[in-house]
Amino acid sequence: MSKIKILAIPPDPYGVGKYRILDPFKFIGDNHADEFHVDISMNPDDNDEFFKNYDIVVFHSFIHQTSHEKNLERISKLKSQGIKVVMDIDDYWTVDHRHPMYHQIKANEIPRKKVELMRAADWVSCTTDVFAKSIKTKIGLKNVVIFPNAVDPNESQFQSKPTESEKVRFGWLGGSTHYHDLELMSSGISTTLGQNNNVQFVLCGFDLRGNVTELNPQTGQQRVRPIQPMETVWYRYEKLFTDNYKYVDEDYKNYLLTFSETEYESSDKKYRRVWTQPVGKYASNYNLFDVSLAPLVPSEFNANKSQLKAIEAGFHKKALIASETLPYTLDLVSGIEFGGKFNDKGNSLLVSPSKNHKQWTQHMKRLIDNPNMIEDLGNKLYETVKDKYSLPNVCKDRTQFFKSII
Repeated sequence: MSKIKILAIPPDPYGVGKYRILDPFKFIGDNHADEFHVDISMNPDDNDEFFKNYDIVVFHSFIHQTSHEKNLERISKLKSQGIKVVMDIDDYWTVDHRHPMYHQIKANEIPRKKVELMRAADWVSCTTDVFAKSIKTKIGLKNVVIFPNAVDPNESQFQSKPTESEKVRFGWLGGSTHYHDLELMSSGISTTLGQNNNVQFVLCGFDLRGNVTELNPQTGQQRVRPIQPMETVWYRYEKLFTDNYKYVDEDYKNYLLTFSETEYESSDKKYRRVWTQPVGKYASNYNLFDVSLAPLVPSEFNANKSQLKAIEAGFHKKALIASETLPYTLDLVSGIEFGGKFNDKGNSLLVSPSKNHKQWTQHMKRLIDNPNMIEDLGNKLYETVKDKYSLPNVCKDRTQFFKSII
């Protein structure tokens, strides 16, 4: 039997591109080369000749970086030539109104365009059972397959090598769209900082890059300028993590407000800023703390997300405190039951959406007072994710699927 030839098209070289296209299809090309030939192209040529030798085209977001209509036209041509088209999607097509790009996404009709691309493809692949159900029931598609985000356990940034500290360190790492999520922990962070000297909060991913577009109301002209540090969401994040710099000394506060990337010995401080890392290194920041934090506002958009933060924390054997909402409740079981009773099957500590004002504080205190629980929960979360979300296992499922549709 001849090899199945796949063209995989990532949307970018960053997080989404890494987990949805680059990592899995490179793995398939390297480890299933007897059955598959895989090419990965960020921007394939816009001509029919380029595609003619492929059996399957897998894309996330777009095939060509041109118009929506051109992408629909390309899908139609591929299908007419007997080439199977699989669209991968990792986020719900309509963003939550809290999303910082909500108005821009709505104005550009991105939700409508995503739905049209899904309907045009032969198959849609997504991240969770919940998301698959949403696609099936709300768009009416039947050909939906689930491939969760997965971690390569051999990748160096997922090798657990925790640094030592006498403090109990609570850490968060993520992107620039989570201010409302982090707000859920504000009282918990403030209370914990105020009541304990042996704690540290670690904010990872600090990033000042970006631009601001200003509109002159008199002339209507637009001006694009670099964003100023205190205009960034990361400055707002930092104010949450320090209770508006209340729990940092004056010298350290002055350093932080220079926004310098020069080294500052902060391992003994109650707060630590960690600058952004490339996508191939960012997860090594899990080694800088003991407990991972995963707050999430309950919403339709968030419910259809991937539980990647829980997966990453699990591979690093970190205790996890997370919001008791989808998608985290797909895999997480609280180690504390109603009334405060311990649950031996628990692999995390969960915060009820109605109890954000007190449960973040309670769970943080519980781990500070019971450090053995940190290790126990981390090991149990590792056992939960290590096989189910291992890249080799998920890629094996992918190869079986591709063989089934040819």
